[in-house]
Amino acid sequence: MNKILIRATNWLGDAVMSLPALRVVRERFPSSEISVLARPWVADLYARESFVDRVIPYTPSGGFHDFAAKRRAAASLRAERFDCAILFQNAFEAAAIVCLAGIPRRVGYARDGRGWLLTDPVPVPKHGEIPHHQRFYYLELLRRAGLGPELPANPPVRLTNPHTNRELRIGVSPGAAYGTAKRWLPERFAETAVNVAREHGATVALFGSASERALCEQVGAAVRAAGVAVHNYAGETSLREFMDLAAQCRIFLTNDSGAMHTASALGVPTLAVFGATDDVTTGPTGGFARVLRRHVECSPCLLRECPIDHRCMTAVTADSATAAALLLWKESERESPWTPEPKS
Repeated sequence: MNKILIRATNWLGDAVMSLPALRVVRERFPSSEISVLARPWVADLYARESFVDRVIPYTPSGGFHDFAAKRRAAASLRAERFDCAILFQNAFEAAAIVCLAGIPRRVGYARDGRGWLLTDPVPVPKHGEIPHHQRFYYLELLRRAGLGPELPANPPVRLTNPHTNRELRIGVSPGAAYGTAKRWLPERFAETAVNVAREHGATVALFGSASERALCEQVGAAVRAAGVAVHNYAGETSLREFMDLAAQCRIFLTNDSGAMHTASALGVPTLAVFGATDDVTTGPTGGFARVLRRHVECSPCLLRECPIDHRCMTAVTADSATAAALLLWKESERESPWTPEPKS
């Protein structure tokens, strides 16, 4: 297989968790040209990595709309004459596009009614067949298709980080795209950031999307009022710029989010507050990634919005987060979780 196309996932967190599988493809086919078809908002994640030769932006709108744009995308891929397409994205559309593109081998999970479009329809793992964490879901696709080895015990999820010297900066990402149920209280993010900043003489950097700018400014106003320098980057950075800024943080405070997965994969000491979601399935996996949660009877509920009193998040105090963050900072000063991989 001289030319391989990989259809990337659409969500940033899922894209990060698929990185071990992408590395397996490169190891299995060291001489092949590997291209990643990705939505523009996750494309920069792959462009920095040496195991990818090329990133192809996929711009048609989702669902059954914009059919003409989808046909043009398929025609463009057909001209590339790929030998194989591996679909990490689960949607019917992903299989339809590579089928229309005439790619002779099409590998993906047989779900969303798309199995008949695939040459290698892979059964979806049943509960308990593979380890719980999402990164194994992508690795298992390769294994079942005969493109990967047996599942490793603890595959690292890592991104290239060229920054060997970190600044005295605390990264804070108080948002979460899935819904408010995943969000810890903004005033507690602010209190924790202030406590850690004062202990180490650090500044605070706030990260988020444009829609989360007001939320980040709420945190920023409280940090500023406490006399700690802060910059609100929400809505100001591309993904590439966010990664460069986050990579230089001494510690990263966050909810369960794409920013959490990215910071952890960059090797940044990451403290993530969990409540509504399951850290066993989607938790950070970096060498200095820690999860802070207080188990309550209804958690994890996996709901977008809490229908009651958000007790899983209100049970996590700023004092407990401060203690965990200071300990993580101390631990990370002694050693690095991995040696940064240089960009080839």
